[in-house]
Formats: sequence, C-alpha cells, structure tokens
Amino acid sequence: MFDAEGKFVNGKRNAKVHQLRSNLDPFTGELRLGRPETGLTCAFHVEGQTQEIEAWLTEFFGMSIFFRRNTDVGFPDDLDSPGPTVISTATLAEVAGWFGLDVKQVRLRFRANLEIGDCPPFWEDRLYGKPGSLVRFRIGDCLLDGNNPCRRCAVPPRDPGTGEGFPDFAVIFRKQREKTLPDWAERSRFDHFYRLAVNTKVPPGQADKMLRVGDKIEIVA
Repeated sequence: MFDAEGKFVNGKRNAKVHQLRSNLDPFTGELRLGRPETGLTCAFHVEGQTQEIEAWLTEFFGMSIFFRRNTDVGFPDDLDSPGPTVISTATLAEVAGWFGLDVKQVRLRFRANLEIGDCPPFWEDRLYGKPGSLVRFRIGDCLLDGNNPCRRCAVPPRDPGTGEGFPDFAVIFRKQREKTLPDWAERSRFDHFYRLAVNTKVPPGQADKMLRVGDKIEIVA
C-alpha cells in the first residue's frame, strides 16, 4: 500500500494498519479485507480488481491509497538485508516475560519470518558477526547469510490487534536486552539495544529452494 507521495502505508507510519484485517489466498488470488468492529469482509481478486481494492482501502484509511504488486522481489523496506528475519521461540518467550504478555502476542509484535525451536533464548544472536561480515547458515537445503541484529521500529510497542501502545515499552526493552545479551552476541553491533531477531541476505541460487517446518539449522561459515 502506498500513499499519494509514493510512501509505504504500513504499521511504522500509520497505526491504523493494526485495525485492518486481511487474508490472501496465494492459489486463487482472492484477497479479503475487513474491519474488526464489524467482522464483515469484502473479497477482491488481486489481478483484476486493483481499483476496487484501492477504493476500499482509501475509505478505510481516510486518504488516497494505491495498491501495487511486485511478484519478483516484493517491496522489502530493508534493501541491504531483504532476506527473512530469524528469531527463536525461546527468545519470544523471554521477551514475553519482560512485559507480562503471552508468546503469541510477542510473536505478532515482532513479526519474524522464521522461528527456531529447541534452542536457548537469543540463540539467533550467533547468526551475525563483526560489522562488514556475514554468517552463513543452512536451514534444510537452503543457505542464508546472517547480517545484523534487526533494529526495531514503532510497531512492537503497539497491541497487534488494536494499535494501543504499551507504556515505556522501548525503555523497558532496551534495559532488559542489554542485561540479557548473551556472551556469544557480537556486542559491537548494538549501537542501541532496541534490536531483536536477525536480518539476512539470500545468496545467489537459493531463491527457488523450499524451507520446511522441522528443517534443522546449522552454521556453516
């Protein structure tokens, strides 16, 4: 979603995104959009109903919205590390404890793409090194390059369903993150401690490979 100036309309810039409900069927191309207060959804086809989708979103946000698709590389907001973000389930549980939230809430707040099980909290901090270096790791048959700990934005402090803010979330997070940073983390990558999960790059030749639930992860370089 883009505004009239060509800027992204996302949770970083517009908290109303949290109130938007959507579901896309990748096989049929059907996109359902809805509002939580009504429970009603409208169905559109992403290929042939761009104008209808834009009209619905424009009414929802109260400003002009333009709906665009890029089926080759998408629209990553981090052009330096456009690969999937990685975090462990144990990390999410640890962070949940800092705020008295459940793991599902924290998972939705931080929105990592890949989640690692059966490891200690912050295990993923092994997947980056000193500035300018990459840590190559394998998940199943797929190689990825860990780049850096992900700098967080304005989204995690907000309730993922309502957009309501959690008081002093970033302050509490930074203190706890610094306190619990493991010895294996490359501390020089933390200009501040409002960072969680690992940004990655996808090496050449990996884009057509498939990741599966249960695949093992190992550091290879």
